[in-house]
Amino acid sequence: QVQLVESGGGLVQPGDSLRLSCAASGRTFNRYAMGWFRQAPGKEREFVAAISWTGNSTYYAESVKGRLTISRDNAKNTLYLQMNTLKPEDTAVYYCAAGKPTPARIQILRDYDYWGQGTQVTVSS
Repeated sequence: QVQLVESGGGLVQPGDSLRLSCAASGRTFNRYAMGWFRQAPGKEREFVAAISWTGNSTYYAESVKGRLTISRDNAKNTLYLQMNTLKPEDTAVYYCAAGKPTPARIQILRDYDYWGQGTQVTVSS
């Protein structure tokens, strides 16, 4: 089993940067693909980015390509999301997740088995 704890959220201004972290417990972290999802008020949870268990493959939602970067450090059991040039529409609760989706289903929420509790990111002037 994998337990996930996100951190690094906060209130920032448009154009600012933020780095989210997701600390994983358990010895099998490096066997799972990892993803970041977000949920804005009144909206469904949506895919943001994902990374393969090796870290060699990354995937992004079109809306964040070029601004957000996902990475992982398997030695530290930690997942990251570097967020640059933040926009008000990035405001949401951000969740990390672990699972074994195929590349074709990397954006599918139900293919992830473990979820963190979320961290709030608010982008506002």
